[in-house]
Formats: sequence, structure tokens, C-alpha cells
Amino acid sequence: MPPIARIEPLTTARAIRGPFDYRLPPALQHVQVGALLVVPFGGRDVLGVVAELTDTTEVAPEKLAEPRSAVEPGIPAELVGLARWIADEYCSTTARALALVLPPGAGRATTPRVRTRRVLVAELTHGGRAALETGQEAAAPGDGAASEGASTPGNAAAPGRAAAPNRAVRLTPKQRLVLENLADAGPLPAAQTGADHGSLRRLADRGLLLLEQRERRRRPTHTAVGARNGGAPPRLTLEQVKALEPIVTALGAADGTLNPAERRFLLHGVTGSGKTEVYLQAAAAALDAGRSVIVLVPEIALAPQTVARFQARFGDTVAVLHSQLGQGERYDEWMRLRRGEARICVGPRSAVFAPLDDVGLVIVDEEHEPAYKHEGDPRYDARRVAARRAHDEGAVLLSGSATPRPESVHALRRLRMLRRVDGRPLPPVEILDMRDARHPLHPVTREALADVRRAGRKAIVLVNRRGWSNFLSCRSCGKVWQCPDCDVALVLHRSQRAVSCHHCGHSERVPSTCPDCGSVTLARHGAGTERIEQELIDAIGDPGFPVLRLDADTTATKGAIARALVRFDAAPAGVLVGTQIVAKGHDFPDVTLGVVLDADQTLRFPDFRADERTYSLIAQLAGRAGRGPHGDGRVLVQTLATDERAIIAAAAHDSDGFLAGELARRELLRYPPFASLIRVVCSSEQLSQAHAAADAVMRMIDAPGAQVLGPAPLFRLRGRERSQLVVKATQRRAAVQSVAAAVDAVARTPLGRRVSLSADVDPQ
Repeated sequence: MPPIARIEPLTTARAIRGPFDYRLPPALQHVQVGALLVVPFGGRDVLGVVAELTDTTEVAPEKLAEPRSAVEPGIPAELVGLARWIADEYCSTTARALALVLPPGAGRATTPRVRTRRVLVAELTHGGRAALETGQEAAAPGDGAASEGASTPGNAAAPGRAAAPNRAVRLTPKQRLVLENLADAGPLPAAQTGADHGSLRRLADRGLLLLEQRERRRRPTHTAVGARNGGAPPRLTLEQVKALEPIVTALGAADGTLNPAERRFLLHGVTGSGKTEVYLQAAAAALDAGRSVIVLVPEIALAPQTVARFQARFGDTVAVLHSQLGQGERYDEWMRLRRGEARICVGPRSAVFAPLDDVGLVIVDEEHEPAYKHEGDPRYDARRVAARRAHDEGAVLLSGSATPRPESVHALRRLRMLRRVDGRPLPPVEILDMRDARHPLHPVTREALADVRRAGRKAIVLVNRRGWSNFLSCRSCGKVWQCPDCDVALVLHRSQRAVSCHHCGHSERVPSTCPDCGSVTLARHGAGTERIEQELIDAIGDPGFPVLRLDADTTATKGAIARALVRFDAAPAGVLVGTQIVAKGHDFPDVTLGVVLDADQTLRFPDFRADERTYSLIAQLAGRAGRGPHGDGRVLVQTLATDERAIIAAAAHDSDGFLAGELARRELLRYPPFASLIRVVCSSEQLSQAHAAADAVMRMIDAPGAQVLGPAPLFRLRGRERSQLVVKATQRRAAVQSVAAAVDAVARTPLGRRVSLSADVDPQ
């Protein structure tokens, strides 16, 4: 019997579930699990992934179709297994999960959209070096001139071989310059030699240089900000040594003496305690053991500084993967990892799928960040996927944060670092009561900013809302301008002269009158980054003290975040105002003041993680202040809720107290980590259909001990009505299977074909 390949066609249809059996022809019987094959499926050719190889099938082999061809490169077998686990864990399909691990440029098309780049390269030969030394060369028989074009087709030597000697021919100045460039720089692309292709061909015919097509790597460029600790490893603090010891011990236990729980660590260190140095030395230990390393960061904006620190220590063995690279750059980095030329991969959540062999260490930096949750189907959590990959490969999992999630504190072995590496204390935090304020900046804040300006230092101001004002209303009739496609208010962006929806992108010009009553008295409510930027400019009034804004409106183009951060880093003094991105992992030594505006905003969301996110936001921004030589950091927190426990704990730097209270509250209410949550959202053009589908799913869920909340309406989004239900379960596996089965069953009904259904395990 010929070998049988069980192949997953890369289709998006949820109702199509593989794998499907194909008979391998003799030309493809060498393929392995992970190979990409073009297969006939549903009357057309599609790309598929070999999920299994077998010699048995329920169908007569002669009746099975054969794959057409193979597409290179394939994916590691380990990633096929990981994708199948993701499909099961996150109520998705294997085909959709496999799409996550494909090489860059590979998709559902049967031909790759990107390939290895090859360029014509010129390299000096021994004959060329001799000609440089003597100023002349041995000419081929019949070669009668020393100028360009002297050789003829009849007497030209083969490319790359020296011509047979006859008599000396002098080099022209232009020829000498080309050879000198190659002697100084080594092999060069033909375009960089200073000569045209015809001239190079004639030099090659005379045996002075070699011309050949070679692979040319497309190197990503990174603008690193704050990466000041590269080079030789610094002397570790006692806390760093104590944190590193069990990690290195676990890395050395490759004989299976440790169970998986003993290879999972949480590095809980205050901001500035040197967590990155622990990562670097743990990575060095993994490389010394002959194993590879994955380093995850929550945001693309943080990747360059992490890449710079790792490259400073480990050189070109570091590769980077993220979606803002050009497709060719991503492909070349992916291939370096696949071939083992790079052994460390740095990037945001998708880097967890790096095609590395023998992964020994998986690092998850800033593990508290919700950005690790993927929004598309499958809605995986990269932190959980990282833990699974570490488990499958016998690797060490090292998660780190100054404000870790309660789930991580509960599940991982915690390594504490309570002091900054420079010995300075964390900056004091002052809570400012805004209940009677009539201006977005408290008087204490305005005075503190003036002090920073006078001292020639820097400040960071966080306001977790972009735009000028939250919404517009008519003072006469009370009308609020809302999005026509979503049940949300439009946000005023004064610089764009528009009110916009931050969900679907709808935008319209700022109204001058109310369309309902004709009034011209329109009110602006709330303050976003755009308004705060202007307030700061007006309050400071000093061109030598710039105010820079960092939010989604100012960083829409590629590389804009890095450029803004570099500008702030290079400025001798100034203020950086922006959304959450300004509080994430940056190291600016000259920042002595941090300000959080409207700190209780995140508390108003109907989310059991609201306290956790509020605490994290304040604590993370506090960590940006007082890190440099001045050592006089200060943090101001403006809020309407001065007695909220999350704000009080963050102001006191009381991480342990906050986590203990949060875990006790969640255990009482059966929230993660003491239960798992699964959300099902049904959307349709008609609310009745969305609600009916959600109700049908709810009735089919029968997991033991599961509590189903809903169905309940969700706000309309992009013109579609929505209904949701939430499942709380202590038996995670059974609940996930039950929800997946219910969603699939409803999707196959006539009602389900008119409704979009999505399941989200561990919703954020």
C-alpha cells in the first residue's frame, strides 16, 4: 500500500473539518509532517498541511486523490501539534490554527507570495588581487587592448576562471577602482561595485573577478530607544543572582528529573529591578546548553529595544518576527530561524510560533499585558500558548512583570526582586482629588510640571483616551452625536475637524449647529490626549520645553512610535503625553515626573479585571519616573475615586497586598484563576436572530458544573446587532468541548447560516 498522508486543507469554512486522506505518489513519498502540499479539494486546488502519515485508510487507496506538488518551505512538526492543540483549546478549526504557523508569504494560495532574494554578487579572484599588486594582468591570447571591451567572444575565458597568459595588459583607472572596492569590502552586490554589468562581465571573462547569483538577506532595521545596557554582562545584584539560580538549574535538568510545574517561573520584580538582565543571562545558559530561546514582548513598539539588548549580547544569532516587517524581511528572518542560523527569536505574540528546533527557554516579558490576547479566530492567548510550547518541548517558561496577573501568581513559582538595581527607592505617589476640579490639570500637577521645566528634566503624562473630547452634546436639547453603525458616541478630534468612531472608523465633520433643534450651543465633554497636549502647551508656554503626543492618531504610519520615542529620548527636556503606550517598559533616565490623569477611568468598565488594570496602569507609569542619575522621581495620580483599593495599593507600591486581596475576591466570585470563562458572541443584522442563536447555543451547553450567564445584548458594532453569553466553568476541558460542539451545531442550522458565531476562551 502506498503511504497515506492525512492533510488539513487550509480553508476558512468552520463546517469543513479534516484531516482528509490522500495517496502519496512516488515523487512525494519523502514528505514529513508539516509539509505543504497542493491538493485537489472541492473542485479546485488548495494548499494543505500534512498533519499525519499512515499506511492505513478506510477508503480503497486507488480511490484516493493524490497531491499535485510540494511547496517549500514546510513547517516543523512540533508546530503542527501546537496548532492542533490551539484549535481544540480555543474552539476553532485546525485549518485556521495552522494558518498561524505558516511561513511568511504562504497562505491559502498554491504558490508562495515571497521567495528568497538573490542578487548578482562580484568577488575578487586571485588573479584580480595579483593585477592590483602589479597594475597589470596576464591577457588571454589575442587580447590586444587594455581598455573596456578589449576582449572578444572568441577569446573570452569562462566566467570565474583566469584567462590563459599571453602578454601583460594594464588596468584602466576605472577597472582598478572596481577591484580596489572589492579588495576593501569583500564580495559586493554588482550594483555597489561602481561599474555596470557589462564592465563586470568583461572583468569576469578576464578572470579578475567572479560573478554569481547569491542569496541576499533582507535585514530588518530597528530604532531602539533606551537600550543602554548592551555589551558585557554587568555584575548582578544579590536578588538577581537568587532569581537566576533556579532558572539555570531548571535549564540544566534536561534529563526529565523536573516535572513541568518546576520549570515554570514568574519573575516578579519592581520596575528597574533588572529583569531584562535576568532574561539575558538565562538565555545565555539556554544557548550554552545547545538549546534555542523565544522572547515575547507585548507590543511591536517594545520589540526594537529588546532586540537591541539581545543583539548587543548575542549578535546575529538573534532574529525578530513581527507584522510590521516587510514580507521579505519576515521571510528571511523566519528562514534563519528554520535553518538554525538564528537561535533566539524576539517579537510580539506571533513569535511564539517561531520555527525553532529544541526550544529550551520561553520568556514572556510584561506578562500582564492584555495585548498577548489575539483578537482574530482562533482567539488564542500567547501566554497560555507559550506555556504549552514550553511543556511540549521540555523548556523553561519564564514570565516577568512588575505587576503580574493574579492568574500567574496563582499558577507559577514566583521569584521576587523587590529593589531597583541602582538601590534607589520607588518614587513617591501622590493621589490628587479631582471631584471639585474645573480643569483637567490639578493645580499641583501644573506646579509640578513647571518645576520639571525649570529643572530641565522630563515628564510623562498618561491619559488613557485619545482625541480632544469624549463626546459632543447639544446644550439645548441634549442630543449626543453617535455613530450610525455602532451604539457609541463619536469622539471629537479637533485637529482633524471631525468626530469619529473608535470602533468602526466612521467619521464626519464637526457640527456647527444641532440638526434636531438648530442650537449653536454645543458642549464638549471630557479630555483626551489631543486636548491635554494643548493644555500643556498653553500652561508651559516654552518652545524649549517641547510637548510630544503619542497615541494612535500620531503613530498611524510604520515606525511612527519609534520615531516619537527617539525624539523624546533625544530631547534635553520635555513632556510626553499619550495613551497606555507611554507607560510600557520604556527606560528614560531623565524622567522625574509621571502623571496619570483620570486614573479611575478603567474602574468604570464592567469587567472583573478592572481593578487589576487600574493598579497595573498606575504602577507601570510610576516605574518610568526616577530611574536615572537624578533619583528624584515623583508620581501624581488624578482621580475622582481617591478611596478605591486599586489606586491606594498602587500609590503605596503594595503589590503583595493588592494581589492577595484580588485572589481572595476572585475565589469568592469564581473568576479566573479559580474558574475559566468562555464568551460566545452572535451577531446579525437583526437583533432577534442574534438573540435566538445565542439562546440556542445556551440550551445546548451541558458541561458539568458550568454556569451560563445570558444571553444578554451587546452594543451594536459595525451595523450588526449582537447578543452574548458567558460560561463560567471549573472543569475547563469539558466546558470548552461543550461550547465548541454547541457553536458548531448551531452554525449548521438555517438560523446559524444567517448569524455569525464566535467563541472566545479566556476573553479579555
